[in-house]
Amino acid sequence: MPTPKKSRGVPKELLMLRALNPRMALADIDRRKYYSLEKGYQGEVMFDAITEGMKNNCIVVNDLLFKLKGKYFQTDTIIIFQKTIYLIDVKNFEGDYIYKSDPDRFCKNDTEIDDPILQLMRSESKLRQLLDEYRFNLPVESYVVHINPTFTLYIAPQNNHVILPTQLNRFIRKLENIPSNLNGGHQRLADLLISLDQGDYPNATKPTYTHEELKKGPYCSKCNSFSVSVGERKMVCNTCGCQEKLESAVLRCVGELRLLFPKFKITTNLVFEWCGGVFSKKMIRRVLKENYKLIGHGQWSFFE
Repeated sequence: MPTPKKSRGVPKELLMLRALNPRMALADIDRRKYYSLEKGYQGEVMFDAITEGMKNNCIVVNDLLFKLKGKYFQTDTIIIFQKTIYLIDVKNFEGDYIYKSDPDRFCKNDTEIDDPILQLMRSESKLRQLLDEYRFNLPVESYVVHINPTFTLYIAPQNNHVILPTQLNRFIRKLENIPSNLNGGHQRLADLLISLDQGDYPNATKPTYTHEELKKGPYCSKCNSFSVSVGERKMVCNTCGCQEKLESAVLRCVGELRLLFPKFKITTNLVFEWCGGVFSKKMIRRVLKENYKLIGHGQWSFFE
């Protein structure tokens, strides 16, 4: 079984857009970014589920952002075997795509988009440089894995680095058949890669918003509807019927506040207002006291 050394977290930029989408009308560019990030993340999670089921000895390191010579590069999945490192870039494209020659272009509906093969080659080159810098000499094999079964690629280039949906099972069987006996050096490599992770891209662009303009109140965690009914212990969505414990709903709202307004001090009144007065202040304060640390006394107190 593979040894997972780093699980995949939801990118901060995606978390912010998820929180903002129900509460404001996103600009077109932000809405497209939200859709792209969500699709990409879903595809990566699908591939994670596949690698978790592999039966041979390897180390899987997900979702790393490196900084090399002042520039950033990101990797979706790195699989460390005894003699080889596999670099996997997961794409969740759906629909019809085509490679056009003279010059080479990757297009959908005659619209050129970034070529995933070129992106992969750049990431592979940078990963090799990073490994050389720390004196690890394992060879790197890189692949673009198209995870979405609805993806179709016309006039595909003769390139062994591209794994189409119909080739995915064969590719995984190939990985599972790689002989691999790991040692402490492989563990140190995995630990090094994780230690070099930069987290989220610094200074990533984000939508412009203010606390005043965002819609207040809790919304359904499943369908984003604000039409909810609050009982003694559960919040029920009037649109899709989804049920959520009140404590979970309050903590979700607090998490949004901390994410969207990191400079705000979390108080009972602030959470009460953010929740649109749906939850009682008594209940909110109890949840805060049970899950956060109270700082200060009286009207100047807050939670962190």
